Amino acid sequence: MKQGILYCFFLFLAAGVYGETAIDLTGSIEWDQMEINVTVTLNLASAGIHLPTGRSLAEGTINDEYPRLVRPFLLSIPVDSSATLGDLVNRGEFSLYRVEHAALSARKVPSSLSGNLAFLSALYSINLNIISTGLIQHSSPTEPIRTLTPAPAPAYTGIIIIANEALPIHGRNTATRSVPCIFPKIWDTNMNLIYERNMMDPKIAHTMVRYVSPDSIFRPTPSGLDPELAVLVGSNPLRIIARGVFGIHPTDPIIDREDALLIISSENNRRLLREGRVAIVLNEGVLKSPIN
Repeated sequence: MKQGILYCFFLFLAAGVYGETAIDLTGSIEWDQMEINVTVTLNLASAGIHLPTGRSLAEGTINDEYPRLVRPFLLSIPVDSSATLGDLVNRGEFSLYRVEHAALSARKVPSSLSGNLAFLSALYSINLNIISTGLIQHSSPTEPIRTLTPAPAPAYTGIIIIANEALPIHGRNTATRSVPCIFPKIWDTNMNLIYERNMMDPKIAHTMVRYVSPDSIFRPTPSGLDPELAVLVGSNPLRIIARGVFGIHPTDPIIDREDALLIISSENNRRLLREGRVAIVLNEGVLKSPIN
């Protein structure tokens, strides 16, 4: 709670100091790449900067202001179906230091001038895996649920859940498209929890799931998959059509109980969860979340 209060105080203070300088941040979260790409643009005249002598000062201003500008957007990232990164900071479950570390870890593209020489812009790319790694607290994965009556199940090489269409929201009389988050859960139609972050082995998997667009599973290749996706889920993945979605934010796909049994009935298929060999197909419109 103290961290949240301090954050608001410093944000207010910074706004007062820099309010006369026109500097803006725009960009988006690219969930299929697990990246945040933002552009910071400085109005040179508003900062009293003149070219060419002021170029270094302008670049320094952008670098100094970038962490303050990107912080609110990092805090708004959905971690799971009920919490954002800011919620975790306010509850003391994630530190502002780690948020700043993620911001400062960004890959920066050299700055460029607008055609009329009135603006200087710089592009920053943040790897979301830096944040997800910081949120992992366990060293050994928990076991997925077992069943007393295992179903005969082939040995699959990965799991693909197709959730790109509008789906019924569990517990509500409406439907919507599933949206991404860092740690989605997977449920079956009996609302048994099939997969969550603690089932992933952090020594093997870098991410819990990979988000892909529909065209990634309809390619002119022997497996029908995008080559990069095929590296993750192999040549014989279990393809599942989601039956619903769950959560305050609709991030968690619900799959048929019969499909869930194919996963949990064999050690090989449970291993796919531990290794994060799971892809979720989402509508292209939700794979890129604008921030402005």
